Amino acid sequence: MRDSGNKNLLILAVDDEPLILELISKTLLMEGYRVLTAGDGAAGLSLVREKDPDLILLDIKMPGQDGLLTLDHIRQITRAPVIMVTGFGGDEMVEKAINAGADDFIRKPFRPNELLARVKAKMRRR
Repeated sequence: MRDSGNKNLLILAVDDEPLILELISKTLLMEGYRVLTAGDGAAGLSLVREKDPDLILLDIKMPGQDGLLTLDHIRQITRAPVIMVTGFGGDEMVEKAINAGADDFIRKPFRPNELLARVKAKMRRR
């Protein structure tokens, strides 16, 4: 069900997998969020600086600048909630992400409803 209160909320998704970006975008757009996407950490950082998103979904494993390094730079720019996304790693990776400043963690593959629940929970706490 679409929530019209979401229309002003901007979410940035950063992932090197185009299919994941497409899934995230479609899921969030259907709920009324505005969505920006970036295919790598450097492009994601540029969008954080330019657009000041309300929430960031950030892949951990990306070529070049990985998600943990990108997260470190993001935390120097904004306090927006960051949900880390990954298909790799276990509890140790979750711990690293949380200790690096992530607010939450979601593992691939994820169900669209799980993604929405996590996003909505973080947006309620803003």
